[in-house]
Amino acid sequence: MSDRVVVDVTIPIATVRLDGPERHNVLDVSGWRALAEAMNALAERDDVLAVALRGTGGRAFSAGSDIRAFADQRASPEDVRAYSDAIACAMRAIQVCRHPTVAIIEGLCVGGGLEIAACCDLRVCGESSQFGAPINRLGLTMSHDELEPLLQLLGPGAVLEILLSGELINAERALAVGLVNRVWPDASVVERGFGLVARIAAGAPLVNRWHKKFVRQLLERRPLTEDERAEAYKAFETDDYREGRSAFVEKRDPDFSGS
Repeated sequence: MSDRVVVDVTIPIATVRLDGPERHNVLDVSGWRALAEAMNALAERDDVLAVALRGTGGRAFSAGSDIRAFADQRASPEDVRAYSDAIACAMRAIQVCRHPTVAIIEGLCVGGGLEIAACCDLRVCGESSQFGAPINRLGLTMSHDELEPLLQLLGPGAVLEILLSGELINAERALAVGLVNRVWPDASVVERGFGLVARIAAGAPLVNRWHKKFVRQLLERRPLTEDERAEAYKAFETDDYREGRSAFVEKRDPDFSGS
């Protein structure tokens, strides 16, 4: 496990922190692999109900890949492929995590950091946050695997605006194009972000996981099977449905068991 990725679990919430504040929380190839490992491990835990991803230090979520390491880690074609596979595995691990994921963004969120955020289910940021991918200034491209989550989230126009202009966009613009869900004052974004995570974790866990699954299926733009359609009604067979219904009638908070 890389020291650039730190995991803290306070049941029922897990926090995955990109940790390298002196250089805007960049990741080298071992950091990308550690991020994938962390997300895959959390996805297996039944006691985790929501995951927050954030950066250390308050100045950046992440500036993405460690450019200084490219001379050693992206030198040969084989190195390039291995590095890209590490990024793709990390992004995929975030996307397929069965628990809801929220990116809590302070400050800079660019390059690979933008890609990580795009893989999360929700993104919240501070008013001074900035977003972009000025990689045409570096002479390198995003792979198809890296582009796909951004394209699904924003559509081609906004993605190409970010990539072709190389400009950073502010929080207001990020909200307008659908890159973030909410913008809060810098001083309160972490507290309010974790408040949102806690609210998600208080919901019925099976329902949250089903909704994530159903959205992914619909984004595939293919006809659903009868079994897939039938799964949408399985919630009515669960203990959580009976608890939620009783709690509503009794005017109390539900106590979900995840069964």
